[in-house]
Amino acid sequence: MSTALRWTPRLLLLAPLALAALLLWGYGRKHPEDVPWTKLDLTRPVGAFTRAKLAGLHGDGVRCRALLARAGIRFVAVPRRVDRPQCGYFDGVELSDAGAATLAYRPAGLATSCPVAAALALWEWHVVQPAALKRFGHRVREVETFGSYNCRRMYGRAGGDWSEHARANAVDVAGFRLDDGELVSVSADWRDGGARQHFLHDVRDGACRLFTHTLSPDYNAAHRDHLHLDEAGKGAWGWRSCR
Repeated sequence: MSTALRWTPRLLLLAPLALAALLLWGYGRKHPEDVPWTKLDLTRPVGAFTRAKLAGLHGDGVRCRALLARAGIRFVAVPRRVDRPQCGYFDGVELSDAGAATLAYRPAGLATSCPVAAALALWEWHVVQPAALKRFGHRVREVETFGSYNCRRMYGRAGGDWSEHARANAVDVAGFRLDDGELVSVSADWRDGGARQHFLHDVRDGACRLFTHTLSPDYNAAHRDHLHLDEAGKGAWGWRSCR
């Protein structure tokens, strides 16, 4: 058998693989957010690997803050804080206004880890504001929170794993105030059966694409009045939850 004949089956096998690689390379150039090897860009749409790339920002505060600045997100860097070995943060930022100065966080002075701030900005642009316009015809003006940093274990227990709040890697969202003054509350409206419920479920579902863990009143009674959103670094390529 000639050399050409021996190679023919191999070429027939390799040709589809080469074509698939070429198509993937072309798609990746146009949609870098959907491939794992491209760098995170907060000005791009949310893609298949955006969440993992956000969680991967942990430990690289310089790059994270540069991404915020490049995307036009207004923030103030917060000095490092260490209260005990398990509690504190090194790359904290305070969002003065997210994105195009449309959102404020209440109480004022909310400080989170930089990856959480980046995820919050994307959540506003791609989830919260579109959902508010769809359900109410108004934009969201303020986000009411129960805060971020809290040196405690999960559920405030005396023992067990430390909460992501202990490293400012989480924020608890209690409600949203629209630009017409209407307040949409997680505790009051999660099951109201109308536009408010649909909006709250929209923003919860959208958060699942950006945060490592998204927990709502559907999870348990401890979350009956807020959405827990965290950007745990261990979730970059591993376990995550959306409930």
